Amino acid sequence: MKNRWITFLSGRVLVKADGQGLELLLNKMTRDGIAIWRVKRFKTGAMLFYISLQDIHKLRKAARRFKCRISFVRGEGAPFLLKRLFKNSGFLGGMIIFFILITVLSNITWGIEIKGANPETEHKIRKELTKMGISIGNSHFLNQDLEKIQRNLTERVDNITWIGVELKGTTFHFQVVEKTEPKEQEARSPSHLIATKKAVIEKLFVEKGKPLVKVNQFVEKGQILVSGTIGEGETTKKVSAQGEILGKTWYQTHAEFPLRSTFQVFSGEEKRTHALKFGSFSMPVWGFGKTGFKSFEVETEVYPVRFLGWQLPIAYVEKTVRATEEYERSLTKKQAQEAARELARRDLIKNISEDARIDDEIILHEEVENGKVKLTIYFQVIENIAKEKPIT
Repeated sequence: MKNRWITFLSGRVLVKADGQGLELLLNKMTRDGIAIWRVKRFKTGAMLFYISLQDIHKLRKAARRFKCRISFVRGEGAPFLLKRLFKNSGFLGGMIIFFILITVLSNITWGIEIKGANPETEHKIRKELTKMGISIGNSHFLNQDLEKIQRNLTERVDNITWIGVELKGTTFHFQVVEKTEPKEQEARSPSHLIATKKAVIEKLFVEKGKPLVKVNQFVEKGQILVSGTIGEGETTKKVSAQGEILGKTWYQTHAEFPLRSTFQVFSGEEKRTHALKFGSFSMPVWGFGKTGFKSFEVETEVYPVRFLGWQLPIAYVEKTVRATEEYERSLTKKQAQEAARELARRDLIKNISEDARIDDEIILHEEVENGKVKLTIYFQVIENIAKEKPIT
């Protein structure tokens, strides 16, 4: 018996033979190299058997020499399936176009809903969404990274604290939490302004209260700077002291920086590959072959395909392979010292208020050890040292 898969691909025919000389016909077919299989004989003398599609002409030629009636019951295999498909190509093409059209429409944005925002904020959000390519009628196939959309909107729209992004079917849903300015307290309890740390007074800006210190005066932590008790004698009253007292404060920090360092940088070469992913199976579409980079980093973007709101197990995958190279940097002692000072400044800025400023800096100690420049730096900072303390 011939292999079923081979005969399916090449095509096979079920033949019915009837009449006299069937045995002679079978012997003749065998001598002519015509393969037959699954032979079945009926009580009436008729026979059924399979032959390959390409052996039909040999069978007809052999049957003419014998008094046999040959009829073809049916054809099976790939050639006959293709013939039926071409015969019904209109219906098949219509179904393919229908599914393609539905898939395309399922990946187009048909609605954008924004909740929790006032009209002005909503207008700003819609304007930024349009810049990002998210608007009604546009495809959201390449804009399905919801975390990226959320991050961009939070950075670009200044009066929102948080925004939630969700894609349901063909509609984007945005839930907005706007920034709320704290309301000023109508009534404040009487209080003094006291020093939060040791400092030398640089400037005083007193709105309410009685200043008890002067410029260039040294103050201790907890010392009263502005008194909430004003007036004298019977006219004395207590108020909530308000103002800003700028003082010189001091911080000591330690920093170190290597004279030699090695790190990875992008060389500028890159290669992009595109593929279609069906479940766990990935089929390359563009960008074949190896990258040829010795060291590299890979960035992968996955864009799932949706159909009528459902996420199909099909996705378009774009990979960007960027070549990297090892770069060794050598610094002089002076360059490493400046880099260490910059690190110390950044570290200090993180620990002081936003309105504070560095007034001066002094290197107390410097040494080179184990290939690193180590510094001990003394910073002088101008900052607001006042805080309220209720009068009890």
